[in-house]
Amino acid sequence: METKTERLHVTGIDCANCAAKVERGVSNVNGIEQANLDFAGQKLYLTYEKEAILDDTYRAVVNRVQELEPNVVLTRPDASDGEDDHGHHHDHGPFLTRTKKIQYGMGLLSFAGAYLVPGSIDLLFFAIAYLLIGWDVLRTAVRNIRHGQVFDENFLMFIATIGAFLIGEYPEAVAVMLFYQIGEFFQHRAVDQSRKSIAELMDIRPDVATLADGRQVRPDQVTIGQRILVRAGEKIPLDGTVLEGEAFIDTTALTGESVPRRVRPSDPILAGTINTDGHLLIQVDRRYGESTVAKILDLVENASRHKAPTEKFITRFARVYTPVVVVIATLLAVVPPLLISGATWGDWIYRALVFLVISCPCALVISIPLGFFSGIGAASKRGILVKGGNHLEALQQLDTVVFDKTGTLTEGVFEVVELRPASGSDEELLQAAATVEQHSNHPIAKSIQRLYATRGVVTVTGQDYREVAGSGVTGRFGTDQLEAGNARWFKELGFTPLDQTEDGTYVHVAKNGTYLGFIRIADRIKSSTVDALQDLKKLGVRRTVMLTGDRQETAQRIGRQVGIDQIEAELLPDQKVDQLEAILRQAKGKVAFVGDGINDAPVLTRADVGIAMGGLGSDVAIEAADVVLMTDEPKQLVEAIHVARATRKIVYQNIIFALGVKGVFLLLGAFGIATMWEAVFADVGVTVLAVLNAMRILRK
Repeated sequence: METKTERLHVTGIDCANCAAKVERGVSNVNGIEQANLDFAGQKLYLTYEKEAILDDTYRAVVNRVQELEPNVVLTRPDASDGEDDHGHHHDHGPFLTRTKKIQYGMGLLSFAGAYLVPGSIDLLFFAIAYLLIGWDVLRTAVRNIRHGQVFDENFLMFIATIGAFLIGEYPEAVAVMLFYQIGEFFQHRAVDQSRKSIAELMDIRPDVATLADGRQVRPDQVTIGQRILVRAGEKIPLDGTVLEGEAFIDTTALTGESVPRRVRPSDPILAGTINTDGHLLIQVDRRYGESTVAKILDLVENASRHKAPTEKFITRFARVYTPVVVVIATLLAVVPPLLISGATWGDWIYRALVFLVISCPCALVISIPLGFFSGIGAASKRGILVKGGNHLEALQQLDTVVFDKTGTLTEGVFEVVELRPASGSDEELLQAAATVEQHSNHPIAKSIQRLYATRGVVTVTGQDYREVAGSGVTGRFGTDQLEAGNARWFKELGFTPLDQTEDGTYVHVAKNGTYLGFIRIADRIKSSTVDALQDLKKLGVRRTVMLTGDRQETAQRIGRQVGIDQIEAELLPDQKVDQLEAILRQAKGKVAFVGDGINDAPVLTRADVGIAMGGLGSDVAIEAADVVLMTDEPKQLVEAIHVARATRKIVYQNIIFALGVKGVFLLLGAFGIATMWEAVFADVGVTVLAVLNAMRILRK
């Protein structure tokens, strides 16, 4: 059965444990194949049978979510007031509303008053303070128990604090609830701040487009072929081609590069960049939904959907961990008084309640997803688009990196690197070549035309012009008969061409039966390639490989210059896949393939991590790759690995810190050394510290 995935917006949920509970509940709705809730990105992804009645399914999903979490609001993109199209995000209010501030304020006054009134009525003040401060937690716990959702943090707080009241520990019961609410506040603030940081990093969505006649419309209302005006300081709203004007364009938001780029008439220009100093008339080449900026935003917004193995493990761990500690706490309360002489019920019940408070898994289930979410945001800030936490985790496990050559290690733009006249001057050789090549659209011919355009203008039109397939071009221009082509063809024409001693593409030129010499054209190695490959070795990448369809001699020369370990040349696309299969079998870790994403889509898909160079504006690159490097520079791969390893380091720090602290305090609580006050630190304090640590990635 064919399936479809729909994305819904979610608000009112800031807890990964609650998100997992909603995710499981929605997955059981009839017609839903799979549900994935990204609480950090505020998205619920529903995969359902394509033939399912969507409206009925949607209503069932909403009802199920309301049963589990009444404060959670679901909205469809087409039912929102334009967030998807125009970037206006809904504000659902702060954690501390006016009502809650009054409620908690009165609770604190009652808590303080309990110490000032006679002992005969202090219980009443403690009870009032407890209900005012913990009402939300108590209501949620009761509702969840009624719906069969027992083992969560609300249940743990409910049992621990009610138990404390029953054994006469009134102040500690109120204090636990108070500090738990403080922890929830900091958790909410941390998640909200992380979301805002991601939004600021990717605040490239254009709000308005100005048509050539001066009318202002939404970008999604502009069609292909229409002309738009962009003034200095304005954001480019759509992908297009510059028709009039010159300007420096700030591409920081897309590529992470701080150096502005100059654009002139006929240059392509991308949505999301900023016109810093000129007045541009642009012809639109893509509708907004197909533009680079729209695809980038979609990638970033959907990235948290693909969870890393560590995230999935922590979610599964929490589901098992919480029931286990409840069972242990129950045994701790019941067994010792029955078996140990002199053990009192009050003492061991208190220890069990401390055990319950400490065991709350919030620190793990929120800080781990938040860590990966922040890592993806930090990568986006540097112009590196990672499609999910699973790919971010794979990046730090690379053993082998496989590169395409043209457009990846090299610029992919042919240019004249040598003029070698046999007779006459460089100028005469270049002018003859530019004249005979003026009608050709071949990249080699274009490189000759570009060089000559800096020195002069071809004014003579051709007669009897023809292209000889696989050989060259010939024609009469004014009174001159000109030929330009490869050495084999020139030998057939009776010329004796100069020897080709270096690598590159050679264009031999003749004028009126006289051999003038050759022009050598070659691709240029990217400026960051050599340093990037050296840095990969320093980062522990064991082997680098080049797979290219280019000639063996060219591949060997480029490979030696940049320091590639293994070179495989003259490969067709299917042969590249075969070579990659062999590399995957030999690798001791993950294998990444780095290519331009156009001819290399099969290899990008087959690799453990597909990384697209040349992805700026390339549909195939963005769709086929797991990671897109927006500046097309190999150095960004090194940056991506640094971000991935920083993310892993912080995630592991949080796991070790949370489990370590909780483990120590659980033992202390079981032996009666830790009190409720230490338990609050082991729960709330650890959660806040872990969340703040996760957010460091955004600032590294």
